[in-house]
Parts: sequence; structure tokens; C-alpha cells
Amino acid sequence: MATIVATTIGLTSCTQKQHVNPLFSEFDTPYGIAPFSEITIDDYREAMLKGIEEEKAEIQAIIDNPEEPTFANVIAAMDKAGELSERASGTFGPLSSSNSTQEMRDLEKELTPIESEFRDWVNLNTALFNKVKAVYDKHNSMELNPEGGDAILTKEERKVLENTYKRFVRGGALLDDEKKEELKKLNLKLSDLQLKFSQNLLHETNETYVTIDNVEDLEGLPQANIDRAAEMAKSIGQEGKYTFNMQRPSCNPVLQYCKNRDVRKKVYDAYYGRGAQNNEYDNRAICSEIVALRLEKAKIMGYKNYSEVALDNRMAKTSDNVYHLLDQIWTPAVAKAKEEIADIKEEIKKDGFDFEPEGWDYMYYSDRAKQAKYNINEEEVSEYLEINNVLQGIFYVANKLYGLTFKEITDEVPSYESTAKCWQVIDKDGKDLAIFYSDYFPRDGKGAGAWCTSFRGQKYEKNADGVDERKIPLVVNVCNMTLPSSDKPALQTVDNVNTMFHEFGHALHSFMRDVHYSSAGGVERDFVELPSQINEHWAMEPEVLAVYAKHYKTGEIIPAELVKKIEESGKYGQGFATVEYLAASLVDMDLHVLESVPADLDVLAFEQQKLAERGCPKQIFPRYRVTNFSHTMGGGYTAGYYSYIWAEVLDCDAFEAFVETGDIFNQEVAQKFRQYVLTPGGIDDGMTMYTNFRGAEPNVDALLRNRGLGSSCR
Repeated sequence: MATIVATTIGLTSCTQKQHVNPLFSEFDTPYGIAPFSEITIDDYREAMLKGIEEEKAEIQAIIDNPEEPTFANVIAAMDKAGELSERASGTFGPLSSSNSTQEMRDLEKELTPIESEFRDWVNLNTALFNKVKAVYDKHNSMELNPEGGDAILTKEERKVLENTYKRFVRGGALLDDEKKEELKKLNLKLSDLQLKFSQNLLHETNETYVTIDNVEDLEGLPQANIDRAAEMAKSIGQEGKYTFNMQRPSCNPVLQYCKNRDVRKKVYDAYYGRGAQNNEYDNRAICSEIVALRLEKAKIMGYKNYSEVALDNRMAKTSDNVYHLLDQIWTPAVAKAKEEIADIKEEIKKDGFDFEPEGWDYMYYSDRAKQAKYNINEEEVSEYLEINNVLQGIFYVANKLYGLTFKEITDEVPSYESTAKCWQVIDKDGKDLAIFYSDYFPRDGKGAGAWCTSFRGQKYEKNADGVDERKIPLVVNVCNMTLPSSDKPALQTVDNVNTMFHEFGHALHSFMRDVHYSSAGGVERDFVELPSQINEHWAMEPEVLAVYAKHYKTGEIIPAELVKKIEESGKYGQGFATVEYLAASLVDMDLHVLESVPADLDVLAFEQQKLAERGCPKQIFPRYRVTNFSHTMGGGYTAGYYSYIWAEVLDCDAFEAFVETGDIFNQEVAQKFRQYVLTPGGIDDGMTMYTNFRGAEPNVDALLRNRGLGSSCR
């Protein structure tokens, strides 16, 4: 509320304004984007606590309603509850992973147990569940014996009802009171441990450094990377030295290009050792406890192991199905990796050495072998991959497929970070479809890796005339791409380009989703990567490269002979890439199919044992070791990291639908993909959506060809 101080003509006046929490009402800004700079940490705390109170009152009103339970007064009312919570957490959540501060981390720690208790109050509320069950039972019988009229639900409404009922059941609603209390305690412990794991990992990634004294020890490393290492050293008070942190844009070039084996080992050990350094951020005991508590939770709920809980609402359904897929790919991937290791040994011999290659040798000598086979220099390729041009290539593909156009917005909308760019996304009919933020560069407080998130998801709200009106989503791609240097713009690797296309595929899914209930917006975890991974297929297509791959100095389009080299060499290294991914996926499953957890479980020893049993080459660690495996230990992809390869079976087969027409931008196929995959949200299950698009279920053949693990592709 504003406090007005009266003024008199001729006298000095002042007007004091009491701070009003911006989160307490809809944002009066273009597109309803949060006024980030005006929101304090206390605003977030106040809004999220009040949001929980308000949502609890809304839920209690549903429980207390004396009218007969209906879809409208129970299910729809629950879906619409929590407006303030949604606005506050929707603003805070994306920033806590991309612009984290100590204050934000402290607030997360403070609120996590409160939010956990609230979720349990909802999910384990017998009175509320009885109302949900009454509506569910009523409409199940009507499905068998429809009576017609308004009582028949739409397809989306029926899915929302089904999702709501199953969420309660999976949340423990059918348990007796004693077990409900046990479950509450477990959920509280798990949420606290998962947060602690994530915060430890954030610190280990951003605050673990390898500092090299002499530039001579960095022989082979591109000058741009040396310059950035010098700048990082200066920023931490080590001027005159060269420092690398554990963000991939910083440490990967060392592993790929640095001639000095000792330096590579230092960086390798630091990166893969995150969370296991015998310090206050050590995650080993935390991971062991998480695994044990998840199993305990599963057994309380009547399951044999935690994978059964996680897979209950996934396409895969069972751990047997997951292992069947992974095992089909593991054998040819290991065989390919062994071929690559033989090449590496030959390169070591060329240097006059006879040592057995280790993990810190793989990327360096693999790159050498790749150059020897294909005469391709990735540094030369990167000179054509300037980040702003790459983004224009991404926009080109979206325009060619779906008719979308992108207009950069500079001064009209709030921004949360100076290096993040904001874009208006316009659909082919000229209407606003979404707002898109591209946030591509690493910084302090940003988590490692890449992801897509939203400040606000797509939804409908009634306008002044009582008509449902679509509110556009506010979508963010967050990455950690190579920074510009003092003399070069932000030049990217082919892997980084693929990552940008990948995350934008998620963004397209968010742009185009069109559902009336938030509960119908989500898709199965092992389906969610289909829209992202299929978008990668266009990244290295010659027609697309001709649009964005321009030399940063001359503007010359990438030469055809270099494109040919990229194509020919594209599958080299897939043995390593596939094995390191599958290794992480298998360990994730292995931990969560356990039906008993030893009191002295050592997660890294367990990891090593399981991989040795499968014949994993010693030179290949899992992409994420357990102690830095945020996908599973931080929650989200628990017993679900396999989802990327599961979705890859889908995306490779789906791209074939375009290839088969002879036109990778075929409009009929693109429209079907939009209609059946991108737009429906989770109204249908994943396989139904896929077969609606493709006309048949996929098989693994296209994936094996795409990775160079089977017969030649196309």
C-alpha cells in the first residue's frame, strides 16, 4: 500500500512509497512477465508462504463443499487452485537454478520442508481423496453406460480426472493412517536430502577449480580457451595463472586438446570426482541414504522396489522393458567403443608411448584419431558456428516446419539477466504464440548443463466476457555455451550446436501445447525428450548449415567439403558417447531395482561393480557418476535417465517420416507432428500420440543406424 505525504505549494515535499510485493497480483507488464528487478528475496518468501496458505484454504473449501462431488467442484477446482503459489514459484524456480545466490539457496532450504508437508497434506487427505474417488467412480461407470448430456466429460477432462485420481493413489491415499504418517516423514527427509544434494553439486561445479601455473603446460589448447582460463584465474585472485572450473565449456577443451597428460588427469579427476572429495559437500552418504529411503517409501506403498513406483506412469511401465532396450544397445555400443580404444592405442604409439589409455586420455586421443581418419579440425569447424548465427538457424527450422517467426524484444520487457535475450514468438496466423528467453552463457550461480523451463506455462483464463482466453507461455532455454573471448565471438562446438537445437525442441513443445487444464499438460517422462531430440536432426543438415554456418570473420558459408567431413565423421566417437550415457542409465536403474539396501552401501563402489560386471571399458566413466548425478539423485529422472534413449528410438523413427518423403521440411508431416505430438499435452498417452503421428510403433533400427551402431544410415 502506498503512503502519501501531503504537500503544500512553496514547501519541500516528499512522497514515500511503501514497498508492495509484486507477486501478490498479476504483473502489470508486457505479456505478464515478472518485474524481476523489483522482487526481493523477502517478497519470494512472503508470497510462497502466503501462496501455500491460500491454496490450503482453497482445497479446504473443496472438502467442505456440501454439494455432491462433481468434476467442476472437485477436479476443476483443484486444477485452478494455487494461483499465487504458481506465480511465485514459477518466477523463483527458474531463477534458483540459473541465477542462484546464497540467499536463494537459504530460502530453498527453509521452504522445502514446508512445501513437502503441504504436498503431503493434500495427497494424503482422506476427505479430499474421497471426493476425488466419488467423481472418478461415477465417470468410470458412465464410460461403460453413457447417459448423454452434460455429465459426459470431454477427452481432456477425462484425462485430468484419471491423472488426479492416480496421483492420489501413487501419493499414498489408499494407505492406512499409520503408514500415511510414515510416508510423510519419508517425504520430508527425501525432499531435504535431494535439496542438499543439489546445493552441494552446484557448489562443487562452480567452486571447484584446477589452476595451472605455466602456459607451457597448456600446449594444444586453443588460444581462446587459454585466454578465458587466464581471465578466470584473475577473477579468483590468481592473476598470471590459468584456471578451469567444472563447467563443461571450461574443462572439456582441456580433455580434448591439452597435450600435457598430467593436466588432463587433474581436470578429469576434479570433474568426475565432484561430490566425492571428502569435504563438507561430499554427496556419498547423502546418495546412499536417498536410495535407502526411496526403497522404504516404495515398500510402504506396496511395491517391491522404487523403480516400480517411478515407472508406473511411464511408457516403459516395467524395469524389464527398460533393461531390454538398454541391453539391445549396450552390446553394439561397447563393441564400437573397443574399436575406438584400438584407434586411441595407435595414436599413443605414434607419440612414442606404450601406456594403457585411461579416461583422461580418451577425448584427447579420440580427437586425434578422428582427425587422422577424416582430416577434420573441430576448432576450424567452430569458426563457422557463432552462437547468434546458430540461433538464427534454429529459428529458420522452426519457420520452415511450423511457420513461426521470431522478433527480438529489447527494451519493452523485464529481463532477469543482461546476457539473456528475449523473443516474441509469432505463429503462422500472425498471433502471439509465446515469449522465449535464450540464456546461453555460464556464470556464477548457474547450474551445470542445459535445460528448458518456464516462468509461466500455457494456460487458459476467462476474460471479461467470460470466454476462455489462451495465455501464452513464457519459456526459457538455459545453457552453458562457450563464451566469447577478447578477440573472438562465442564460437561453438558441434556438440554445443546440437544442445541448442535440443533445448529449443523442448521450447517448441512448450510453445505449442494447447490444453485447458494444467493437469493435462504433462507427458510421460520417457516421452518428454521426443520433441527435443527430433529437433537435433536438422542441426547438421546441409540446407540448414547453409543458413547459419558462416565464418565469423569473412561471413563465408561453410564450404561443402567441410560439411562432407562433418557428415562423414559425425558418427565417430559414438561408441564412447553411447556407452557413457548407457552406463549412467544402467546404474540409475540398478540402484532403484534394489529390494534391500546394505547399511554400508558405497554408491561409487556399487557403480564400479555393476559396470565391471557388464564389461564396461575402464576408460569410460558414466556421463554422471552417482555423486554428481542430479537427474536421479536430485529427483526428476529417478529410475528415468533411460528416457533419453527411449525417446531416441522414437525421434529417429519419427525423423524417418520426413526423410521418406524426400523433403526434411515436408509440410504434411510437420503438421501431423505438431497436431499429434506437440499440441495435445498429455491428453493421450505417449505411444498413442506417437502412433497417431507415425501410424505404427517404432523399433530400435533407426536409432542404431543414426548412432552408427548398425547398418549405414540413409
